[in-house]
Amino acid sequence: MPNKIHGMRNTVIAATLLVVVVTAAVLLVRARPDEPAAAPPPATKTTTVRKGDLTNTRVLQGDLGFGTARPVKGATGIVTKLPAVGQVTELGKELYRVDDQPVVVFIGATPLFRALDTPGLKGSDVAVLIENLAALGYQVGVRPKDAAKAELTPAVVDAVKKWQKALGVEQTGVLQPGRVLVLDRPMRVAAVKAQLGAAASEELFEITPTTRLITLEVPVSEAGAVKATMPVTIVRPDSREVPGKVASVSSAPPAQNGGGPKTDITVTPDNPADVADLDTAPVRLKFTTESRTGVLTVPLAALIALKEGGYAVQLPSGALKAVKTGLYSQDKVEISGDGITDGLEVVTAQ
Repeated sequence: MPNKIHGMRNTVIAATLLVVVVTAAVLLVRARPDEPAAAPPPATKTTTVRKGDLTNTRVLQGDLGFGTARPVKGATGIVTKLPAVGQVTELGKELYRVDDQPVVVFIGATPLFRALDTPGLKGSDVAVLIENLAALGYQVGVRPKDAAKAELTPAVVDAVKKWQKALGVEQTGVLQPGRVLVLDRPMRVAAVKAQLGAAASEELFEITPTTRLITLEVPVSEAGAVKATMPVTIVRPDSREVPGKVASVSSAPPAQNGGGPKTDITVTPDNPADVADLDTAPVRLKFTTESRTGVLTVPLAALIALKEGGYAVQLPSGALKAVKTGLYSQDKVEISGDGITDGLEVVTAQ
């Protein structure tokens, strides 16, 4: 009898423990936080094929100024007056003085290399005299087309005397080479080298063109596709952009410190007034080296490299369309191919 009672007691205890365990399990399940819902797949990013223009530019550094200066030397005598820095030459006007006599400016290709003192003299130096006197309004008679046949006639000598009277010098009708400075165009005095009282045969001053221009010397490899007459964007020191063009491209003389071959590039502004407020200054130059107009383009991130070579774009449906690439420009690329049209939606990685 006691064994039976003991068995019943064990059964009750076991049942009670089972109830406790089940209850605890239920409570734990109820207390557990809900599992987070699975994140939806990321949305496919797309872009659109667009028709437009592409350009590639190259930026180089240049120096704005008046170009390369060249020295001026006189003839015999003592310098008694010098020009001012920045002074611009004027046709037929005094630029400096030697032995207290004016040295005036003529425009031409041949310097005066002898005294023009005998009627009947012929040559290109006589042609320079005739053309300048005519430009100043003096009557010189018939002017031959061939400079070598230009002659110092009585009419020309008479014009010389009248011009000398206007200058306020002795009216001899004779022109000595040291009294005229022949230049190929109007020039600007960039620097004065001599002092009053110096020999006129020394270097007196330096002259430059009157027009502001930009010069730069770059390695041949950097000159690339830069050509004469090419349009250029000039970026001033204040970041304002003004249009210009390449005036010349030429080989530079070898550098004294070695290095590879160089190229000299000269750029002029389309409107000189755009840089008239600057004397000398560093500037940046933007050259358009390649351009394409009216082409289909996509961002570079839309291109997919194919295992077999070449590229494709992916449609939102997942289909691939092979494309041929053209000009690359910054983050865009020109594409073409079957079914590639303006407005086509394609997948992009960005």
